[in-house]
Amino acid sequence: MSAGLGLNAYVNNIFGPYLLQAFDWTKSEYALNGAISIITVFWIPFIGRMADLFGVRTVAVFGIVAYPISFILMSLLTGDVKVLYAIHFMQVIFCASTTATVYCRVVAERFTRQRGLALAVCAAGPAVTGAVASPLLTGYVDLYGWRSGFHAMAVFSGVLGILALILLPKRAPERRQNAARQSARKDYPMIFKSPAFRIIAISSFLCSLTHALATSQLKIVLADHNVSDVAAGYMVSVFAVGVIIGRLIAGVALDKWQTHIVAAIGMGLPCLGCFILATGTETLLLLGIAIVLIGLSFGAEADILAYVTAEYFPMAIYSTVMGLLTTAVGLAIGLGSGLLSFMLAKTDSFTAFLLLGGTLVFFGGINLLRLGAHRPAQTESATASTVAS
Repeated sequence: MSAGLGLNAYVNNIFGPYLLQAFDWTKSEYALNGAISIITVFWIPFIGRMADLFGVRTVAVFGIVAYPISFILMSLLTGDVKVLYAIHFMQVIFCASTTATVYCRVVAERFTRQRGLALAVCAAGPAVTGAVASPLLTGYVDLYGWRSGFHAMAVFSGVLGILALILLPKRAPERRQNAARQSARKDYPMIFKSPAFRIIAISSFLCSLTHALATSQLKIVLADHNVSDVAAGYMVSVFAVGVIIGRLIAGVALDKWQTHIVAAIGMGLPCLGCFILATGTETLLLLGIAIVLIGLSFGAEADILAYVTAEYFPMAIYSTVMGLLTTAVGLAIGLGSGLLSFMLAKTDSFTAFLLLGGTLVFFGGINLLRLGAHRPAQTESATASTVAS
């Protein structure tokens, strides 16, 4: 997870200001880069389905190879922003196999007790890397330039990717046979007819619209609040720490308390952070609180989605469902980035987007409370077993 596409949230934030300065791109042009994520609407479900059918190792290898190559290509940028869009497009296509949709299946199918914590530890990989690497990479880029920074990322992701491939467990023969018998005609109607799926998907979309800021714009937003580049670099680390803490807290909470309450609180937190940033305050403490709140939810969301998928759906279609939920998130990020780009072009201010996004996140969190009316898949299976006995 630390060497996969999830790392882009931190990479884009770190390199954004340097690329804007080097090529005189506008904030609107750079924000539009995030809209590339909209292609996950078509692609991530396919990746998830392939992981269910053919196993994690077989699918992950494509992203493990492609991710370092993408950083090499970024180091060769010459000023055409469309080339950046094309590289990001390639990342989403080839590196989506290194995301939670694929990797979390390995953990979810091997843990029943403390599953929430296990998934949190797994999903915290990119955040741990971001927290440690953000100030180090920022300093490295200041000394040696952004092209060398991309070279360093290529080496890092390449080494960890190969190690991940070596450590991934092989798929058992019986699971391959069971997967081969899965029917798309049966699975997809069952998923889409599920009230739980509709609730989770809608809330995932609403709560992810502001991720356009978290994945590439934090340093630029902070610059508008007169925060220095060095201080903003540390703020990105604060964000990453918030992601780590959010994932671990969500993991422990999901194992101890009712899922719908934890999900509603965990995924609704960014509304407060967005409203604070919308005030235009230049107080570092308040800005830090806002960044932490956004980071906490950004981290909690990944663990919550991985957990509710395992809880409300059979393991045989785990990555298929995760792929569809990730599609909702990708669609939100893509549309949110497009909306942000439009608003910046019109007003050159983040305020309107922050107010709108914070409001939609609030309603998304409230919607998750409706999950309390639906029984998890494990509960239904246990009930059926009891009746049969």
